Amino acid sequence: MENIDIGKKVEKYRKAKGLSSRELAKLADITPSMLSQIERGVANPSIQTLKVLAKTLNVPTFSFLLEETITEDLIVRSSKRKKMIIDNLSYELLSPDFTGNLTTAIMKVPSNTSSSENLLEHKGEEVAFILEGKIKVYLGDEEYLLEAGDSVKIPANLKHKWENNFSQNAVVLFSVTPPAF
Repeated sequence: MENIDIGKKVEKYRKAKGLSSRELAKLADITPSMLSQIERGVANPSIQTLKVLAKTLNVPTFSFLLEETITEDLIVRSSKRKKMIIDNLSYELLSPDFTGNLTTAIMKVPSNTSSSENLLEHKGEEVAFILEGKIKVYLGDEEYLLEAGDSVKIPANLKHKWENNFSQNAVVLFSVTPPAF
């Protein structure tokens, strides 16, 4: 809730409608002084005042309460990626974090290694794209060879594992939903 500025939203919607603060105050039946205080963040409007402003501006009341997305936080610079090592595999997170419904990462599988001894399953759905090298993927009882340019979708709860028993390292781009490792 820290990224919510009701006053800025009221001002934004007011300006989008081409209304002066005096005009909106009159239409909403509040004092121009009160509207000014709300827009500057000096006063917090009551729920009733929010409802009236929403109706007057023809926007849903909840639109004043939605958190603002800080777009800068959505960018991940290559030099600032979060890195993890789990067993023999290294991961670079391409998503800013593990919030939301989807995470994307680059998985590096060194030659002659496996993601695990046994097939693993998780509740997330996964799509993987082989960027470099080749890799075996085990899906249930089946084994498949994937090469650069190939991709695979792994449904939720399907037992699987990655194995690179080749001389070249493999690099895999994958997305998983919900985020889980």
